[in-house]
Amino acid sequence: MRSALFASAIVGSIVFAGGWALAQHSGHGSHHGSHAAVADSRELVKFPPELIVRTLANMRDHLLALQEINDALSRGETDKAAAISEERLGMTSLRLHGAHEVAKYMPQGMQDAGSEMHRAASRFAIEAQNSGVTGDLKPALAALSNVMSQCVGCHAGYRLK
Repeated sequence: MRSALFASAIVGSIVFAGGWALAQHSGHGSHHGSHAAVADSRELVKFPPELIVRTLANMRDHLLALQEINDALSRGETDKAAAISEERLGMTSLRLHGAHEVAKYMPQGMQDAGSEMHRAASRFAIEAQNSGVTGDLKPALAALSNVMSQCVGCHAGYRLK
């Protein structure tokens, strides 16, 4: 139980920090109390309008999946966290998101970050299942951090139009 509470606190801190960083990058946060506009230096990626809507909805679902994974980990439900990760973020999820259709509009770096995020989510699923057997959440949390690093890196480098 203690390790589950510890894991929940760590993961919650990571999610908060990641959300804060994304808010700062998107201009929704303030820096040192200042509301001065900061130039958005992310690479602009042009998608057809119908794909923008669907892609943003998929990204919101990715964020929701991360929240559900954190919730499952906080309750010690490692198999549930693994299933959410694989089904909604992992390699299994690619056909659900129409990744092949969207990838042709992405620059190579964005494609690489997306592919690595999906692979990392599948690796997390394995580590989460292992944690259910060993009781050691550290490898699963490290793997989840790698998933989130891919998200943060892509959102810090690219924006859709």
